[in-house]
Amino acid sequence: MEKLQSLEQFSQLKSEKDVVFMFSADWCPDCRIIEPVLPEITEKFNQYSFIYVDRDQFIDLCTDLSVFGIPSFVAFKNGEEAGRFVSKDRKTQEEIESFLSSLDK
Repeated sequence: MEKLQSLEQFSQLKSEKDVVFMFSADWCPDCRIIEPVLPEITEKFNQYSFIYVDRDQFIDLCTDLSVFGIPSFVAFKNGEEAGRFVSKDRKTQEEIESFLSSLDK
């Protein structure tokens, strides 16, 4: 999964691609739990570009997007927010896949 490098990159990616930003942090135990299943999820939903956003590095972006819990997912299509799965709760592979499937409806 590509890692977000700058706010400019965020703006560019969300306007050019169907993209899912995954907000996470190295110290987050709930984020580490889902790490092993992320390659399977990104392969299954390959119509999206998946971008890792380090919550600590981009705290202002998190605030702007009201992402206060991690891991969280925010999807964009054609520059517009298409959906979000944002909470402080641990997420399962099934819940993440259900969220991603709902974006196509």
